[in-house]
Amino acid sequence: MSSKKLYNKDLAPTPSNKKNWGWFEIFNVWANDVQSLFGYTLAASLFIASGLNGWAVFLALILAGVFIMWLVNLSGKPSVKHGIPYPVFARVSMGVFGANFPAMARGLVAMFWYGAQTYAASTAVALLITALTGNPGTEMFLGMTGVMWVSFIFVSAFQVYLFWQGIDLVRKFLNFAGPAVYVVMIILMIAIWAEVGGSLLSEVGNIFSSGTRSGGFEGLGSFGAFLAVFSIMVGYFAAVVINFGDFARFVKNEEEMKKGNLYGLVGNVIFFSFITLMITGGTIALFGEYVAQPTDMVAKVDNIFLTIVAAFAFFAATVGINMVANFIPPAYDLANLMPSKINFRTGGLITAGFGFVIGGMWVAVITKMGIFPFVNTLGAILAPVFGIMITDYYIIKKQNIDVNALFNEGKGKYWYNDGFNLKGMVAWVLSGYIAIGSVWPNILPGGLGNFFANLGGGGGYAWIIGASLGAVVHLAISSAGKK
Repeated sequence: MSSKKLYNKDLAPTPSNKKNWGWFEIFNVWANDVQSLFGYTLAASLFIASGLNGWAVFLALILAGVFIMWLVNLSGKPSVKHGIPYPVFARVSMGVFGANFPAMARGLVAMFWYGAQTYAASTAVALLITALTGNPGTEMFLGMTGVMWVSFIFVSAFQVYLFWQGIDLVRKFLNFAGPAVYVVMIILMIAIWAEVGGSLLSEVGNIFSSGTRSGGFEGLGSFGAFLAVFSIMVGYFAAVVINFGDFARFVKNEEEMKKGNLYGLVGNVIFFSFITLMITGGTIALFGEYVAQPTDMVAKVDNIFLTIVAAFAFFAATVGINMVANFIPPAYDLANLMPSKINFRTGGLITAGFGFVIGGMWVAVITKMGIFPFVNTLGAILAPVFGIMITDYYIIKKQNIDVNALFNEGKGKYWYNDGFNLKGMVAWVLSGYIAIGSVWPNILPGGLGNFFANLGGGGGYAWIIGASLGAVVHLAISSAGKK
């Protein structure tokens, strides 16, 4: 008998007749995740800050895409097989109640990203309003103008409406938004390329390598900077890597999932990174400066038709990633916390409220942290959970799950110590502490802190360090417990 503290219909295994996602739906999950405004800004910043040849950064981004594909194929398989979302899968390694901790960590990270992406989407709406009215607005509150606040409130309300309609409308929206933004990005690339001239392709690689390394890349050699670019990009995708099961549970079979991950993740990373490389290099050649925001870039091109089309596409793409990475996951995570009190919709409303506060403070407060430490810190928190879950499922449990026991209180395989697997919890705390310390070395004891401080890269290795340690420490603790 399932416990009310562990079960509701949103957390229950997806029945086979509801598994109607194929590779195209997974393709568009990744299309929306890869090509958001924040994703573009991060990728473009890596080209600038790393001080590497542009083509070297391009290669690092592609390798990161291939690596992430391998990771999500691992994390998605149990959810395809059993139809369970991420927080329920986490019960296998953390215990039926212990799973609430990594689930809420993922939920809180998603809420932060939700606010960031809501702000990013609102810049596209503000671009449209300014282009049509000629009024950019004046600063009002927390670093944002009246036009920005109107745009931000509109985007927040639209996302709640979209989410409230259910997963099918979200799927249809993703299928529209994924291709739409590429059309605009290609048009923008061609327009800038035409202005700069045909020599751009041969020159673009060297445009970036002439700059000094910054943003945590200081002091790194070329190979170290290459590894840091690779690792930061892995950290950017860390949240979706963890909870990919929230989408994989709707996929017909593992083959469709893998096909969608190959075309959607690796394919989109290659194509989007190439477009980012060409547009970023082109704008430096054309305007004589680095333009971080695509909305600012479109404004500089000063074409009203392109502005209108671009605003719609950027808005759609960024709302799309919010649905994929930052709205659906915490809705499940909050439902997992109190299944009898919080359902999927209620969890979404809580997420929207928290995200509104974060997005409102984005300009005045949060961006002062810097983009790379922000990405790396969030990745460091979640990374050990991935290593623990994957090691536990594939090595310790040998891919065997008792699904009924995941919803039982007081008995069953996953009850452990009163609902908590202390081994998994200890592995997470130890590994997470060191992973976060790789971003902020001053929290670690002397020798270890000095090691990460001298390593450089601004903690860009945090996700890989955290995930590896989580896997090794959990396996060591679990193995020792059997002797």
